[in-house]
This record gives sequence, C-alpha cells and structure tokens, in this order.
Amino acid sequence: MSDDPKHLPDRLLEALNENAGVFFSATEKLAHIQTPFQSLTVYETPELGKVLRLDGANMTSERDEFFYHENIVHPALIAQRNPRAALVIGGGDGGSTEEILKHPSIERVVVAELDPDVVRVAREHFQAIHHGALDDPRVEIRIGDGYAYLRETDEKFDAIVMDLTDPIGPAEVLYSVDFFENCDRALGDAGTLTLHIGSPFFHPERFATSVERLRKVFPIVRPYLVHVPLYGAWWGMVCASRLTDPLSLNECDVDERIAERNIRDLRFYNGAMHRAVFALPNFVRSLIG
Repeated sequence: MSDDPKHLPDRLLEALNENAGVFFSATEKLAHIQTPFQSLTVYETPELGKVLRLDGANMTSERDEFFYHENIVHPALIAQRNPRAALVIGGGDGGSTEEILKHPSIERVVVAELDPDVVRVAREHFQAIHHGALDDPRVEIRIGDGYAYLRETDEKFDAIVMDLTDPIGPAEVLYSVDFFENCDRALGDAGTLTLHIGSPFFHPERFATSVERLRKVFPIVRPYLVHVPLYGAWWGMVCASRLTDPLSLNECDVDERIAERNIRDLRFYNGAMHRAVFALPNFVRSLIG
C-alpha cells in the first residue's frame, strides 16, 4: 500500500499478504520524500511513536524497534568471543548499528545503505532508535549498493547483518545463494550472518526458501522467531555461520557474557530469551524440513 503524499491516512496498513494485515492509527505526517529509490514517509502514531515507512510498508518505530534490532544482532554477537568488525547491509535507521556498538570489543562497523535519505531522515527523526550511533567514530557509512560493496571488499567481518526491506523487487537478489556465498567469503571462519526472512505463517514459502538457500552455503543455520508488533506477526530471523552456533550457549552462558561485556539498555534480550526464540513449533520444523 503506497502512502499518499498529500493526505494523512486515518490508519497505516501493514499488509502481511494479499488477505491479511495490521493497522496503526496516525496523527501527523512528519515527512514525505520521493527519493531516487523509494517513497519515504514518517508518521507520528499514538501506539508506536514515530514510524518510518518505505514504499508504504512499515520499517521501524520508536517504541517497538527493540523487538527487531536486539534480536537481529545479539544472538549472533553474544555467541562470539570478541567480535571486532561488523557490516550492516541496509540499516540506515541506525538501530542495528546501535545494538552492535553495545559490544565493547567492536572496533569498526560499516553501514552499506543504498538510500542517503534514509540516513538523513534517521538523524532528523529517529534519535530515539540510533542514539547517535550513526555518528560514532567507529562507524563508516557507505552510501551505495551493498551487494557491490560486498563483492568488491577484501575486508573480513565477524558479523554481517542484513537489515533490509523484504525480498521483493530490487532487494530480491540480496536473498540469493550467490549473495550468501559472497557473505561467506567476507566472513571470518567464526563469523555470523543474520537476516530476517518473513513470517512462517504468512510467508511460508519465503521463510522455507531462505533457510534452504542458506543451508547450501553455511553448515550451521539456526532459524528463530520473534514477535514484532510493528509487523503484526511472529517474524522469522536466521543466524548462519561456519563455526558459530548460538545454540551452543545456555541461559547462564548468555547472561554471564552480557554481564562481562557490561551490555546495558536491553529491553528484550537476555539468557532465557536467547534460548526461547530458537524454540521452533512443529509447523515451522515441518516447513524447513
């Protein structure tokens, strides 16, 4: 559903598929830009605070962003001993970068964002999400094609976070086996790739296909599930690696590492939730074989 640049809709619809969706009321339109790549709109809402939408789809919000950003980052990074370098593909709102920087061993984060207007709008409207992470001296923002950057770089990363739109249109190639192979090349042996793969209930084919493609590249592929209020569904994420298995840690291991690293301001993630999100119901187990 595209946002009309001239009018404030009573409700922001987030379509899950052709037959289902969720809505949130909007009280004010704070920004609308037709960038060279997409339609970008910021709304004020009673339930979620400021909401960022791209091409009429919800991307992030002030009040629920921690459901998504904490989970796409910490299960993978906490499973590594001393992650130092990370690559965020997409992620122009800065939420994933802010979570990565909570790990004290991190020395460098590259944010490969296609659309400079996303970064600019995040700096203006979403301080509550990135908390200044986009301007941290350890962060390098590279505006351009993330796939091209990944193919061309010789740098090795401990973590790659795909913080992207859904695999539709131009983003579809970023969920291909070829792309995952390029991620593997850019990761150290213990490095991790994390990404979101849609809802196993509303997008079963997308969910299953993503896991299948990752398994063609990585020996360890661990899907997990998080309810994201903004998306209106139980949302699938995956951690993939050659050597690092997030399920090798128990609840106490995770809590000890959080304490050792003095990671603060976690609103979702802890040792119990680390184990819980990887618990898959039977219909999801069947879906991914």
